[in-house]
Amino acid sequence: MFLSRLVSAVGFLSARPFSTSAATYFPKLKSHSGTKKRWRSLSNGKFKRAHAGHSHLNVSKRPGRKNYLSQTAYSHGEQTPTLKKLLPYG
Repeated sequence: MFLSRLVSAVGFLSARPFSTSAATYFPKLKSHSGTKKRWRSLSNGKFKRAHAGHSHLNVSKRPGRKNYLSQTAYSHGEQTPTLKKLLPYG
């Protein structure tokens, strides 16, 4: 009798079912920090990034090269599935 009162007080025999919503999302996936800093996801499923080498030592670079380095680069080929694994939450 004491055990049944204890069990009902703790809530093991409650009428409400046990929620499994927290177990559905376990374990959380970790995003890759270096990828997170360099890539942004797009709505079409691809990723974009900036070109490197645009911000310093610019005296010796041609204007056309500077213009190219200022443009956005996009993921292509096998990069996109790899980036989706590294950034699982977009």
